[in-house]
Amino acid sequence: MKIGELAARAGVTTKAVRYYESLGLITPGRLANGYRNYEEADVRLIREIRSLRELGIQAERARPFLQCLAAGSQHADDCPASLAGYRHAIDELTRQIGALTARRAALAAHLRAAAHRHSIVPAVNQGDPVTDLYQLPPNLPVPEDDRAADHLSGMPMPPIDLPATGGGVVRLNDLGPGRTVLYIYPLTGRPDTDLPEGWDAIPGARGCTPEACDFRDHHQDLLDAGAGRVFGLSSQDTAYQRETVARLRLPFQMLSDPALTLADALNLPTFEAGGMRLFTRLTLVVKDDRIEHVFYPIFPPNEHAQQVLAWLRGDPPRSA
Repeated sequence: MKIGELAARAGVTTKAVRYYESLGLITPGRLANGYRNYEEADVRLIREIRSLRELGIQAERARPFLQCLAAGSQHADDCPASLAGYRHAIDELTRQIGALTARRAALAAHLRAAAHRHSIVPAVNQGDPVTDLYQLPPNLPVPEDDRAADHLSGMPMPPIDLPATGGGVVRLNDLGPGRTVLYIYPLTGRPDTDLPEGWDAIPGARGCTPEACDFRDHHQDLLDAGAGRVFGLSSQDTAYQRETVARLRLPFQMLSDPALTLADALNLPTFEAGGMRLFTRLTLVVKDDRIEHVFYPIFPPNEHAQQVLAWLRGDPPRSA
């Protein structure tokens, strides 16, 4: 058969066939007119080379397998030399995996270092640039009021102890005198970690970092307006929260509720994303261990601390 027919039957290009010939892997006969003449055995050899390449064994290392077939074996890997070829390929792949794993770890370390070095959003009027990571994308869906928080005003805070980033625990029905602003959010993103798939399409999901930064930048204003303390709360564990506090330089503590015990105790709205059950964004103003006011839904999150501040200034705490 001619080279074109051989290539078509073996599923390769004529250029590949000529390359295999140059390596001495196949040796065609010659017709009286000098043209190459390929046999059925050549089809099998080239198909074997193609199969080996799909396993990552390059044509240059296919010779032991082809010699096994030429010796009359039913399978190209029936011979000891073929098994040695497999072992060599596995060893080479193992080395590549090790090198790639080390390279990936190095890249991740550089990403973390760079992200944590430059991702700190400056406080108001400091004049440093804000990275895109902390900007809200345009055209985010606006959450609608589904009345899922209508029942909360006036409810007592449950006796739940939550770990805090400052060490120890905070008891939610013993927050202390005066008002406490407890802003609850789904998930703070990290510069080196992807957000759950479809995150931006979930109304009210995106914006936890800008929200935290807004509370940071207006923290003293909130205290001056009558808030005794400010806490952030989400389902991420304390180690995760501590990284957020350090990276964003938050002047207040974050509380961790991985089991969403507060959501279950108060019937707070939640949603599912990335295989996780998460808090829906809302804020509770707590006074005398009862919920005095609820902000829900919240939008835009990067201005929410200012919304809370406006409410505090418009409704100053009354003297006892």
